[in-house]
Amino acid sequence: MKKNELPTLYWKKGQLHLLDQRLLPQKIEYRLCSSYPEVIASIREMVVRGAPAIGISAAFGMALAAREALIKGYNAVEMREYLQDAGALLGQARPTAVNLPWAIARAEKWLRGHLDASEGDIVEGLEQLALLIHEEDLANNRLIGKKGSDLLPRKGSVLTHCNAGSLATGGYGTALGVIRAAVEQGKDIHVYVDETRPLLQGARITAFELEHEGIAATLVTDNCAGHLMATGRVDLVVVGADRIAGNGDVANKIGTYVLAVLAQYHKIPFYVAAPLSTVDLAIAAGKDIIIEERSSSEVTHLNGRCMAPEDMKAFNPAFDITPAKLITAIITEKGVLRQPDRQKVMGLFDL
Repeated sequence: MKKNELPTLYWKKGQLHLLDQRLLPQKIEYRLCSSYPEVIASIREMVVRGAPAIGISAAFGMALAAREALIKGYNAVEMREYLQDAGALLGQARPTAVNLPWAIARAEKWLRGHLDASEGDIVEGLEQLALLIHEEDLANNRLIGKKGSDLLPRKGSVLTHCNAGSLATGGYGTALGVIRAAVEQGKDIHVYVDETRPLLQGARITAFELEHEGIAATLVTDNCAGHLMATGRVDLVVVGADRIAGNGDVANKIGTYVLAVLAQYHKIPFYVAAPLSTVDLAIAAGKDIIIEERSSSEVTHLNGRCMAPEDMKAFNPAFDITPAKLITAIITEKGVLRQPDRQKVMGLFDL
């Protein structure tokens, strides 16, 4: 799958187009967003998902809010008030991925830096900023892939979880970007793809990406990971991240922590690939990260059909926390952070 054939999102004539990832792989369809509330709904409903892609969408949401304010005839002061409200609402769309408030903060910083901007300048400025954030993410992902590919053997098998590929980002991917870069270098890589219950992002999206890239892959159930490691079928694990705390703890799709524990027991490297925009220095440790809990119906139902007793309750956290001490290295656009801790994480930033 080439990015220019199936982009996660694109901006055209003042509107945001989002690939509806709920429909994959059976159907390829884009949702048109002409207002920032439509972006909020798309994020909440997981039309768009993946921390970097959510952040980019939020940036375009701010650009749409500016356009809405202009259409309403607001002056510059009223427009800024409208954007403040829009940013607050966009930031509440989903709680765990830090790229969402990060992108909104960049839009707010732009506004503070252009206090004399006219209404038209604000619309143009926020649109250009969103396009820049999108371009930066793609470039950073390619750097992550290049730096992380050296960690993969010339021939071997990788286990991944959820989807941290092109469709979770602005393009190319983080965890899958590492794999993609290694294959582009001529390495013989096979990927074991966790199905990733309950929404099957691995089965529906990661497998879809790898098939279109022509990368050898095998789909497995989530509870197969221990067996794969025990029988020597996995050389390393590489996953993405939704938020990285200042001490290197990582929030990622539920089930990631289990893989990290298994990898340590079996002495298999466990890597996290993520851009610096996913690092939240304001969060001291993983225990302080808010974990989103989603509808129990995602667990009890499959394709609209109830798979459990009708009145059964279900606990459905979308993410879990992997302690830094279980992580072999975090791969960023600035380099590979081995045995991450607070000092090393802080060192990634020019503070």
